[in-house]
Amino acid sequence: MRTGSIVAIATLTLLTAACGKSEKAAPVASAPAPTEAEKQALLASFPAPYNTADVANGQAKFALCQSCHTITPGGANMTGPNLHGVFGKMSASNPDFKYSDALKAAGWVWDADKLNQWLEKPQTFLPGTKMSFAGLNDAKDRVDLIAWLMVETGHKP
Repeated sequence: MRTGSIVAIATLTLLTAACGKSEKAAPVASAPAPTEAEKQALLASFPAPYNTADVANGQAKFALCQSCHTITPGGANMTGPNLHGVFGKMSASNPDFKYSDALKAAGWVWDADKLNQWLEKPQTFLPGTKMSFAGLNDAKDRVDLIAWLMVETGHKP
């Protein structure tokens, strides 16, 4: 080992000890991904019509959204905000995303019904939104997409 490396390690050790902090970060526990059976049980617990939705179709419809949104816990904001845990949250509440003034002023809580109205045609539902998505005309496709989002983003009814 080179003398410079030894000195650097010794200095880091002393500084760390002086601060009373460990060099190792505490491990972050993550919940295991739900099984398919758990996902089906969660789906069945949703109110109608979401409890009988075709989540495979919903996942396919999310392909229209994934160029702008992520759904993973702690996932990145893109052109649109991360959607994990969106159900039950106040509109425009992600502190790391710059929302339109219209959405900031909306003052609603996201639920399946609100998202259904939003997804039909965002610009008509909330004039002034920055969301450029044209909308999802088919009501069944919206139900399927919303049910899939509820399952995949950790929504608990």
